Amino acid sequence: MGNLLGSQRYREPSTVEECDSTWETDSESEEPQDHQPSHHINITEPRSRNEPDSKEGDENINIQNKDTRDSAPKLKRSFYAAKDLYKYRHSYPNSKEHRQPSEYRNLRFYLNTIPLVPDGIYIEEILTKWKGDYEKLEHNHTYIQWLFPLREQGLNFYAQELTQAEIKEFQGTREAKRRFLVAYTVMLDFFGIKLLDKNGTVARAANWQDRFQHLNESQHNYLRITRILKSLGELGFESFKAPLVKLLLEEALVEETMPNMVHSALEYFVYTIRNRKERRALLRFAQLHYQPPEHFIWGLPKKRKPGAKINCTQEKNTARSKPTREVVAKNTASLHTSGDSSTGKTENNRSDKTENENQAKAANPASTDGQVCKTEEISVSEGERASKNGKPSVANKPKQANTFKKKPVQGGRVEKQNQK
Repeated sequence: MGNLLGSQRYREPSTVEECDSTWETDSESEEPQDHQPSHHINITEPRSRNEPDSKEGDENINIQNKDTRDSAPKLKRSFYAAKDLYKYRHSYPNSKEHRQPSEYRNLRFYLNTIPLVPDGIYIEEILTKWKGDYEKLEHNHTYIQWLFPLREQGLNFYAQELTQAEIKEFQGTREAKRRFLVAYTVMLDFFGIKLLDKNGTVARAANWQDRFQHLNESQHNYLRITRILKSLGELGFESFKAPLVKLLLEEALVEETMPNMVHSALEYFVYTIRNRKERRALLRFAQLHYQPPEHFIWGLPKKRKPGAKINCTQEKNTARSKPTREVVAKNTASLHTSGDSSTGKTENNRSDKTENENQAKAANPASTDGQVCKTEEISVSEGERASKNGKPSVANKPKQANTFKKKPVQGGRVEKQNQK
């Protein structure tokens, strides 16, 4: 299939905003049509929790919540996470797959023909004997890359990365997909969750209290959840992701059974979902229950108010774009002083171009909102002092080829030195 961008050159995003297109448009016509509608994602009030019996209890809860909001540090979105998930959602647009023929090791593992490396365990043993063995599932760190393969390298370097050809073959193999769903249920049970139907609907399992408490404390499992969500999307179960993320958000934010998961759920889990409409619905649900609400950083970006200050970099660009007539005249004069050889002309033209930019900074340092960079203020003030004294500033003095710094001396001493 190749690169999704074809022959076009891929430019990697450089900011979190470039990585996140969730709030880019409200038009639902741009949403992918190959996924099932998320009818189970509704922004509704959660099931009621136990309320305090007296007003005094309400006041104590409000005081505690206020203290928590005031002490909570304001978060900042991770560019690493945003870029990683951007690449995943766009099917790794700049990836180059291996030239050698694929061994389809992930598919063969799911067909129970080869064991996982390095443990030498076949998948049937994992699916039948490991379910419910929470100690083994917790402390073994080599099986997860084989159960949920991705198109990126994990911690187990023996596990082979998926290729597009293998993904296509896997999705067309009924036995492999059946075992993949069984593996998914094994991990859900480990988390305290159960799969209800073929649409991916999930709910609390009978063991949810102990498992949720463990999941709240054992945070390395959040990396596993992110991997499972990614693998679901790669192997044809994209519609399974939103129900799981919705349940985890509700437990973390509303029921508060796993409060330590809040940041990972919002920073990673939500952004594994390729459908923008589903991501927006999940983030709106989370924003209703996030505390403190003013620290929610995953919502609709705020528009800049009119007259807002812009940064110094933008001001520099503005200053460079408007050279004055005096600057142009000085640059023209400096061009006439360049050497006659072809090499000399090229070098002088380059130096003049650089000097033109430096002079433009001093000529017009002010930005559109009247803000001035400190570096530009210094250069302007020095230039003004020099001009008042009748001397050109050092920054604005044109370069001259083959000139002497010393003044000529009587008696032709300089000429004799030149002759020597």
